[in-house]
Amino acid sequence: MIKHSKVLRSGALLVAMLFAASALAASADKLNREADKALQVFREDISGADIFLNQAAGYLVFPRVIKGGVGVGAETGEGVLRVGGSTVAYYRTTSGSIGLQLGVQAKSIVIAFLTREALDKFRNSNGWKVGVDGSVALIDLGGGKTIDSDNVRDPVVGFIFGSKGLMYNLTLEGSKFTKLDKS
Repeated sequence: MIKHSKVLRSGALLVAMLFAASALAASADKLNREADKALQVFREDISGADIFLNQAAGYLVFPRVIKGGVGVGAETGEGVLRVGGSTVAYYRTTSGSIGLQLGVQAKSIVIAFLTREALDKFRNSNGWKVGVDGSVALIDLGGGKTIDSDNVRDPVVGFIFGSKGLMYNLTLEGSKFTKLDKS
């Protein structure tokens, strides 16, 4: 029982540290510059990314999402929503989990809304949650691979790339996206 309690306390401390880090939110300008850099890496690593993004009704870019866990896990990061290549809003993603997990990881995420209907549903929601308000087809592409838009049929598609650190759990299930005021 003592060991279990220590794991929960360690996990709770880790969660608190992650959310404290997110409290030091980036300015709108900094977030846009970081999103531009993440998109550059995405385009360099994945052949066809430019065409794919240009065909999307809109897309979210989270340049850096931090995930950590010791029994209890948390994930958070800030990003931009772009429509027609321009930033129209800012968002935070958060999620939590309980279970066998240990480690810390930083990654970038791009979520493309391939239909206007999917984009409008996301934009009109109050705290859109993956698996509840909509599902995201996660595309696992390593560097140097190609996006084949003929094979991507889902209205919302997510890409996780640039992972640094050690943590096994490649999912967006349960992630919540909340609009931020960066004016």
